[in-house]
Amino acid sequence: MPARGPTPAELVRAQVAIDGHALSGDGTWVVYVRRTVARGAYRRHLWRVPTAGGSPRRLTSGEVSDTSPAIAPNGRHIAFLRANANPAAPENERLAQAWILDGAGGDPRPLGRLPHGVQGLRWSPDSRSLALLAPAPQARFLVGERTARKGEAPAPTARRITRMDFRNDSGYRDRRAHLWLVAARRGARPRQLTSGDFDVESPSWSPDGRSMAFVADLGPDAAVNPQTALYLVPAAGGPMRELARLRGDLAAPAWSPDGRWIAAFGTDVADPPEATQPDIWVIDALNGQARSLSAGLDLPAGVWVGSHLTRTEEAEGPFWLDDTSVVALLTVRGRSVPWRFDMRGGAEPEPLVDPALRVVTSGLQAANGNVTVNAQVDGTSLELSAVRHGQVRRMTRNGSAWQRGFPLPRLEEIDLAGPAGRIQAWIYSPTRTRRTRLPVVIDIHGGPTGSWGPGTSLDMIALTAAGYRVVRPNIRGSAGFGAAWVDGLGPRWGDVDAADLLAVVDGLVREGLADEGRIGVMGLSYGGFLVNWLIGVTDRFAAAVSENGVTNQVTAWAECHFGIYDTRRAGLGDPLSEEGMFALWSRSPLRNVARIRTPLLMLQAEDDQVCPASDNVQLFAALRTLGREVEYVLYPDEHHVMQSIGRPDRRIDRLERILAWFGTHLR
Repeated sequence: MPARGPTPAELVRAQVAIDGHALSGDGTWVVYVRRTVARGAYRRHLWRVPTAGGSPRRLTSGEVSDTSPAIAPNGRHIAFLRANANPAAPENERLAQAWILDGAGGDPRPLGRLPHGVQGLRWSPDSRSLALLAPAPQARFLVGERTARKGEAPAPTARRITRMDFRNDSGYRDRRAHLWLVAARRGARPRQLTSGDFDVESPSWSPDGRSMAFVADLGPDAAVNPQTALYLVPAAGGPMRELARLRGDLAAPAWSPDGRWIAAFGTDVADPPEATQPDIWVIDALNGQARSLSAGLDLPAGVWVGSHLTRTEEAEGPFWLDDTSVVALLTVRGRSVPWRFDMRGGAEPEPLVDPALRVVTSGLQAANGNVTVNAQVDGTSLELSAVRHGQVRRMTRNGSAWQRGFPLPRLEEIDLAGPAGRIQAWIYSPTRTRRTRLPVVIDIHGGPTGSWGPGTSLDMIALTAAGYRVVRPNIRGSAGFGAAWVDGLGPRWGDVDAADLLAVVDGLVREGLADEGRIGVMGLSYGGFLVNWLIGVTDRFAAAVSENGVTNQVTAWAECHFGIYDTRRAGLGDPLSEEGMFALWSRSPLRNVARIRTPLLMLQAEDDQVCPASDNVQLFAALRTLGREVEYVLYPDEHHVMQSIGRPDRRIDRLERILAWFGTHLR
């Protein structure tokens, strides 16, 4: 079929995504989650493919959402989470539960049932049982929780809140997440292993099956002064004990095959400021002594590169290749690639993928010397891939199949002059377009410590097909360019970032890539903040789209579910003193509202707890009062990143409105 300009509806309904995968213990095959859209809702099914190459084979089907696959160490069974994917199904049926499936396929069967669902699972080393991560039955803040009618969630009389960690972007955190154990056989009943007023995160079995490691924050209020530590608990039951604690946080522990070490991400700075980059740590499993493997690299561990097509269900933690080497994803100049670390110190850390390759990876898995990732290379489709000999080799053709009918943008990486040094930018242009002036949309990433890389998105496909050139710059504050580049932003939101962004505009015009009178700007989260700020200090943009942004830093301090410590770590201050309140107000786009003349489209997920509607409605109200051109679109029941995982019809509406807004003001 010849390439043609896609509509948002065609893109969203055609998209096939990979939402995570698991690698077998011998490294020879993979089970992955394939997400599609059917009858206006998502379907997620499990597929199996050999790592050496071959045709994928479907393992599950139906009106279900099958996620979080885990392959038993002996390779005989696959455990996974299953929920009813019908939006009209009773709420209790839409809670994920643990299921099990023969490795070769067949009919899956449920593995016990927990009243509030299951959030994650891990096989024991002997393949006989599973550790489940699931909400505890005890409610934290609920008052008068009544028995609901069949299929409905209980409706409490009230919520009595005594801590600030009562919510996250998914909603109220009424129950703590704890560890449960269940035998891998029909009719087995889960047994709760941990309890207390804390959440268990990232459980990992010891190789002998006697203990489990996990991270948790046992502090008095994790939303005010968060600090996770590493804990061990006996698999047979008994009290947990703290094994290791850094001055900052620990995350995503992974036990070495010989049981002597635990690898993890971590920061060793008290109350780490924004510029603190997580390192790869190894911790002695006996005495808790920790040392960093990556401190000399000046690069952040994990995936800090944004791409709507690249996502994973699991934390991006380290894996062991053998008893002495660790592999983990690091972010380097807009690329996220796997690196190998030798814990003996005999070899320098090295990337497993050619650093010159323009690639974004996520969903790292490693076993028996094999490494697999989800990967986008040169802005092409997202595919499950094997990492070998410095390259990534595709194992699937999911993305290339659905994108075949649509024109992919032409990708270019450039550096533009900025006030503090060269600014990397990724440029997406219409297919077969020459280097000429076009209407330009500048897309600002979130964070501010996110970054852009060579991954594409539905936004890029739709905008370039409509004739726009899209520019994604990595201005100061972006991760992957060293701590000094992040620290160059610090608390100076609206100052150095705005200066960098306007320098990008100057560079695009100077290079003949942008038409001065037809430049738009868009951004999500922190990107939405900078959009709101820019249009209050300059009239260089013909149109703007702000999505789940920030309007008033004073109120966002409390309204954002992690705002108290986030504004502190960013150095922005707090409203607990007159001086602190004025510091926050000085970085608030609302202070410049009277100067805004640029037509503004505001897109807002109504249930967003990161950048809430209650904050952004202030800018809308002020602009309407001033008689300025503004639209405010609310999407009910949606959360912070709805552009990639929101309900399909809402994602379609969102993209249609972006195209229409820029079509009105930039053409």
